[in-house]
Amino acid sequence: MYIILVYDIASANGGEKRVGKMLKHCRKYLNWIQNSVFEGEITEVKLKEMLYIARKIMNEETDSIIIFKSRDERWLDKEVIGVERMMTNNFL
Repeated sequence: MYIILVYDIASANGGEKRVGKMLKHCRKYLNWIQNSVFEGEITEVKLKEMLYIARKIMNEETDSIIIFKSRDERWLDKEVIGVERMMTNNFL
């Protein structure tokens, strides 16, 4: 499946530390395209694994993760206005 993942970490109570940990964690599974935004192909098992660890990093009382799922990247129209932080279409 193809997903877009967005997270929001509250700045209070050690949020800066959690932001760094979440960024590093998500980059292991997906392509980082913008601050707190990731996209890419992932299996259901890998997604569950990623979210299991993400829940340990985040504070579910103040932080959030939103996941948009699609069967395939072809079913997603993507338009970038301005500078694209990380190009994801140049992989072999």
